[in-house]
Formats: sequence, C-alpha cells, structure tokens
Amino acid sequence: MDNFVVSARKYRPSTFRSVVGQQHVTTTLQNAIQSQHLAQAFLFCGPRGVGKTTCARILAKTINCTNLSPETEACGACASCVAFQDNASFNVHELDAASNNSVEDIRSLVEQVRYAPQAGKYKIYIIDEVHMLSNAAFNAFLKTLEEPPSYAIFILATTERHKIIPTILSRCQIFDFSRIKVEDMRGHLRYVATQEGITAEDDALHLLAQKADGGLRDALSMFDQMVTFGGNNLTYKEVVQNLHILDYDYYFRLVDSLLTENLSAALLLLDEVMQNGFDLHNFVVGTAEHLRGLLVCKDAVTVQLLEVSDGIKKQYVAQAQAAPLAFLLSALNLISQCDREFKQAKNQRLHVELALMKLAYLNGAVQFVRELNPATNGEAKKKTSSLNNGGEVTSSALDSSSSGHAQHAPVATADAITPAASHAVPAAYATESPAAPYVAAARPVASASQLPMPTGAPVATGPAPADGPEPLPVENGVEELHDTPSIEADPAADITERHQMRDTLPHVEIGVPSFEGIEPTPRPTPAAAFAKMPGLNSKMPSLKGLSSKQAAGPAAAAATEPQFNTGPVAPIDAALLQRVWQELAEERRAQNRMSEYWVLNRAVTANAEHNIELAVDNPIQVDQFNEMRVEFLAELRRRTGHPRLTVQPVVTVAAPTAKKLYTTSDKFEYLAERFPALREAKQRLGLEADY
Repeated sequence: MDNFVVSARKYRPSTFRSVVGQQHVTTTLQNAIQSQHLAQAFLFCGPRGVGKTTCARILAKTINCTNLSPETEACGACASCVAFQDNASFNVHELDAASNNSVEDIRSLVEQVRYAPQAGKYKIYIIDEVHMLSNAAFNAFLKTLEEPPSYAIFILATTERHKIIPTILSRCQIFDFSRIKVEDMRGHLRYVATQEGITAEDDALHLLAQKADGGLRDALSMFDQMVTFGGNNLTYKEVVQNLHILDYDYYFRLVDSLLTENLSAALLLLDEVMQNGFDLHNFVVGTAEHLRGLLVCKDAVTVQLLEVSDGIKKQYVAQAQAAPLAFLLSALNLISQCDREFKQAKNQRLHVELALMKLAYLNGAVQFVRELNPATNGEAKKKTSSLNNGGEVTSSALDSSSSGHAQHAPVATADAITPAASHAVPAAYATESPAAPYVAAARPVASASQLPMPTGAPVATGPAPADGPEPLPVENGVEELHDTPSIEADPAADITERHQMRDTLPHVEIGVPSFEGIEPTPRPTPAAAFAKMPGLNSKMPSLKGLSSKQAAGPAAAAATEPQFNTGPVAPIDAALLQRVWQELAEERRAQNRMSEYWVLNRAVTANAEHNIELAVDNPIQVDQFNEMRVEFLAELRRRTGHPRLTVQPVVTVAAPTAKKLYTTSDKFEYLAERFPALREAKQRLGLEADY
C-alpha cells in the first residue's frame, strides 16, 4: 500500500508560474534574478497558507540553477535543481526559528555562513517563523544580516511581522503576501480535482475556497477531507453537511418569509437552525452578510462584489429584485443592532426572535408611517383616492408618495401587486436544497383592527396650526388609534377665543409685557439696571471681589431692582407664590443652569410687605442670585401679579459642630474634663495613653 501524500504537499508549486494568487511577489523576484539585483536579505510576511515558504524555496532553487529558462524559471534538470528536489542540496539550509530561537542557534548559523558554497553561486538560508527568535538572538543576528558574505542570502518568513524588531526590518526587502482570492483558489482546486480524476461541482469547490479564508493550504486540506468522505463525486450538499456550514438556502428562505410577513415560517426556520446545532450568533452574522449581498445585487455594477458561485449569484439577483431597497436598508440596520447587542443578552434566542419579529413587519411599519406623516397629507389623499377608485396603486401615487422621501421605496398593498411590482418574487429559487415556493400573501387594505402596529414605530409630528391639526382621511384606517376627527364627523366646534396679553407698559428692565391693570407706575430706572450683564468668565468671583461685595451689603444688590411707589399692598397667596417659584426653578434646571437651580430650589414665604427672605448657604450663592435678580424678579412679578415683590438673600449661619474625638488622647482629655479624678488616677498610677 502506497503512502498517501496530501494535496497540499503533492501539488505544492515548484516554479514561479505555478504559484497561486501572488503574482506581485513572483514578478518582482523574477525581475530581480534576471537583472542580478538580489538583496542580501528578504522578509516574506503574510497569513498562513499563502505561499511564503514555497516562494522562498522556489527562489533558492532558481538563483542557483545553471540553465534558467527565458521566463526566469528553474530548469529542474541541472545538478543544482536535482539536488534541491532530492533534499540533498548543500547550498540551501532551512531553519525553524520556533525550535532554534536562542543565541547559541544563531551563533551556530553565523559560523556556517563563513564557509563558501562547494558548488553553485549562492548559499541560501531560509528561516521560517522568524518572529519566534528571542531579542538576544535578533541582536546576535544583526551584524551578519546587514553585512553577510557576497555568496550568502537570507530569506526570512513570518506570519507576525509586528513582532520583529525594527533593526531587522530595516535590513530586509519586505514582501507582503496577500490572502488568495476565492476565484483563484477555486481554479486551483478544479485543477487538483481534474488531476486526481474527481468529479466536483463548482458550488462545492467555491464553498471550500470561501471557507478557507484566503489560505490555499486550508482549502486543499478540506478538499482531501471531502474526497475521503464522499469519494470521487464531490457535491455541494455533502460539503455543507460535512463541514457543518449554514447553507445559503437558509437565508433565502428567511428573506422569503420576511418579505411575505410570514413570522411563523421565520421562527420555525430559526428553530430548525438551532436543532441542527448551529450557533445563533453565526446565524445573525450570516443574515447580515446575506442582506448585504442582496443590497449589492440591486445594481448590476456592484454584483461583482459578491464572492459566490454563478449559480448562487443568480439567486441573489432574483431575490434582490423582489426586495425593496427601503426594506434592505432597514433590515441591515436592525440585524446589525442585534449583532452588537447579542453578547449582552441573557436570553439570546429571544433576542434573535425579537429581531425577526421586527423584520417580519418592517414593510407594514414603513407603509403605516407614510400614511400617518402629516407633512405629506396631500400625497396621502391622492394615494387614498386612487386606492378607493380602482383598488390599485397608480404610478402617479407612487411617485408622489416617494417625492418627499427619496430614500424610501414605496410599499404597495396586496391588491396593487403586479408582475412588475417590487414584491414580485420567482416561485422558487434553484438551490441544492429547494426552498418553499414563494407565494405572496394577500394583504387587503389595512383596517383599524387588522393593521399591525410594531412596537416603537416612529410617528411623525409637527407644529400644530393655529386652528388645530388637519384631520386625516377616513380611509387610512387609523381613526381608532387616537382622537382624530374625520372629514364626515360632526361640524367642528367653535374655536375658543384665547386670552390675549396686551403690551400696555413693558418692563424696562427686561422688555416683556406685564398683566393688564397691574402695571407698575412708570418711574425712571436707575442706570445700574442697564449695566452689561457679566460674562461666563465672571460667574465665579475672585476672593477680592467677593470680600468687596460682601462688605457692600444688601444695599448694592437692592440698587439694581426697580423701585415702586409705597402704599398698602394686597396680601399674596402663599400657594401661588410657591408654585411660581418652583416653576422658575424647574425652567432653569431644564436649561441646564444648575447653579441657579440649586439657589432657587427651596421653600420661600413672603411677609406682609411682600419681602421674601431667601436663605442661601454661602456668599457665592448670594452673588449668583444677584446676577440673575433683575430677570428673575421681573418674571416672578409678572406670573404672580404682584409688582412689589422683592427677594433678599440671607446667608444662613451654620450650627457649631462638636469636636470629633479620633485619637485615644483626645478621648482621655474629653473624659478628664468631665471627670477630674481620671487625671489624678493617671498621675498616681503612672499610666500613659495607648497610641
């Protein structure tokens, strides 16, 4: 029985031409060999399985070949090439840095570099996984790497370039190997299958290439595994079953259910996915990728961005034509939110099911919001009349409904569905596992009892006109959701005349009108009332300014208040005063003026002379109140109707606090003051406090 050789070794490239997907590297190396511009050190970086070590071996073989082809390829027949192919070449040394990462190993390598090659022109040293070398080994290797003998060439390969010290990077020519494209890997797998006499479907090979994530070695390993499982006939269904992959068919069936608002089918599909042992998070991520694929297939120019086989690409294009653009954009937003919040969810299955519920009624929600949008009432009336007349949505109604929001595609009802409508979907998609036939569920014109109302559906609002909001048409079926009068309802009630405020004598300090009949007697206002209000930089006074203001006393603050004639005043309602005071405080809180809010947030009462003593905690709060005094008093007087109200801030005197007893000595002194006998006992017994 012959020993089995895996495909990754059996079909390993031996020439630059046979390297898959790295033409930018192979072309540069061939030009360097042809022009004799070979560097003393090369560094090959890139992911696993993309050909770094393979290209290093091909380069070592080619530069010592004595009979190069016109395409700068090794002949494979000279003595150097034959010795290399038989692993008997004395000029090519391959070292694994993962197991030879010490200074002693590098010192041994440096000793070998001193000897010239016995045959050939160059001695090549291939160091794989060079990032595993220790810092001491890197430093020991620096001098030899920078100035090696003319016959020595070093080729370093690594998957983690960031772990290599900069002094090594600066001495090498760096080549970045990219991930191999899916199409290139599929073509190479087709070549291997043909050489091995294996019949394989294109979809199966494409799925293997896509699952390999850019690594050709991984793709060949999975190919060998599939051949061992299914024999010489490799099918797409067997690959999906053996690799435990969520098939495209699941996502096509899911979108079919969402487009027809069939929530039951979507939930049953989710249960089937879980019963088959698939991870819910992978299902959510796959759904997002599927919606992204449908979105790029909406335009023929971007179809090439979809990396799937031709057969599955046709299914994507067919379903993309059936899915409205507004649905795809909103669904992508919802499923991305579900993906972000999946890890934080306690009940992850319920979290995914809620996302599917939102997606199932997404089209109905969009249509519902458009019918309720007050900004497009005129267009809504046209659309409603067209539905009543013929039962179909005309092109003019669709155009008018989308004119206000060009971002959203119009959503029609079931009676308006035609073969050319946006919901026209093929009967079934030709997949390996056929999906259920796509049958658009009949959706009559929604009524108040049948219209689905998704949770959190946005309802557009706007400023109400002077005579009240314009009533919605009766045909929109939403009269039960809120108290909106219809056109055929009872005659509109007479509009209640609003109380108008007459600007008879505005307050000079703030320029707002006062109540009619209780205006203050006009009197020249002190010049201090027109002083410029302090800016933000003067909100917190300095110590010098604070002391001067405190010395000035209440006389300076009272100078900024408007003065009124003396005489008897009417008593003020304490409840009214307290309510207005709290309203003014809450208004400042809503405006994020918290310092003023904390000054005003306290109960106040007025005496018989309409004087209010405002108890504050410190002189800083007195200054804060004085800065807003003019504006605050004017508004307080206007709302309460008492023009002679005044406010005087008073700093409350804090009650003296007792001394805190922390140490043992403090406690003894406190007790000794109350009981003098303790001090005498301490002296007689020679005691000391325990510190």
